[in-house]
Amino acid sequence: MKQVLTLLLCALCMVSCSDEPTSSEPTDTYNPTSLTVDYPEWVSTYLEAMPIPADNPLTKEGVALGRMLFYEPKLSGDMSMSCGSCHKQENGFSDPRPFSIGINGEEGGRNAMAIINMAWSKKFFWDGRRNSLEEQAHDPVTNPIEMRTTWPVVVQRLQSDQRYPSLFYKAFGTTRVDSTLVVKAIAQFERTLVSFSSRFDRFFFEGATGALSASEQRGLDLFFGKADCNHCHTDVLMSDNGFRNNGLDVGFADRGMGEVTGNAADNGKFKVTTLRNIAVTAPYMHDSRFSTLEQVVAHYDHGVQANSPTIDDNMEKIRHGIALTDQEQRDLVDFLKSLTDTSFLTNPAFAKP
Repeated sequence: MKQVLTLLLCALCMVSCSDEPTSSEPTDTYNPTSLTVDYPEWVSTYLEAMPIPADNPLTKEGVALGRMLFYEPKLSGDMSMSCGSCHKQENGFSDPRPFSIGINGEEGGRNAMAIINMAWSKKFFWDGRRNSLEEQAHDPVTNPIEMRTTWPVVVQRLQSDQRYPSLFYKAFGTTRVDSTLVVKAIAQFERTLVSFSSRFDRFFFEGATGALSASEQRGLDLFFGKADCNHCHTDVLMSDNGFRNNGLDVGFADRGMGEVTGNAADNGKFKVTTLRNIAVTAPYMHDSRFSTLEQVVAHYDHGVQANSPTIDDNMEKIRHGIALTDQEQRDLVDFLKSLTDTSFLTNPAFAKP
């Protein structure tokens, strides 16, 4: 009898000490905290409220998870790269290299775009091939030149990491990791990357007359006047988020949006990038052909290829040259530098956790 009792106690102990969880979900209540992105009140005068997908509302928990995943090297094949490897905060979440280098040492074909105020954008990448931040976040993981892996591999890694199942539960109500939730979290974090605190903003929108130097004020007048920059680089986002041929080439080694649409009328069209934080996002253009803002200004002043077959109508005023003086070119560059938002570039909430 004593032997039977001993066996029974051992069996009960084995059951109670089993490593198998009794439930696949935590016992905590799923109760995410709604989050609203802070930006100056005057922004709402010029822009619609930040568009948020109904199936991916912003939450404190979702953004925190997205921030971790943005800097998570397990998203790459050899676990050496993260999104943050090619989108560096100090460079306006762009890459200072002409072309980003993937895990196998291969260069990409286009400059890595800055991630600034992207919540108000409707198409992504230089060629507009994706329609949401969620779709945009999906591509680099499987790109053979960039992170070069598969989503099942990434999901398995995250699922096996003791930190992530509970974080996914807090953000989405499930401990089960999948690619859809990964990109949703990253997109949530990217929507918080807003930048509206430059010296230009203080001068132009908030009335701080001393925020810009005399040269910068002259450059501002040129930007909205003789240089005719503001038709494409509108004054709040500093981009209309359109796709335009700005007269770089007559022939197109890279067809840009035309590669996506198959429409010859879209050849040579690329996304109009924001000029916010432009001083720290060099090199410039989709192919990184310009290293400095001085070179960019010189292009628009006297380098536009007027015979480019799909050149944008907004280039009409400047397609044959603006004839800026040397001083005017310096003033325009000085103004562009006033668009730098140092608080955005140093915000600890955007840094690697």
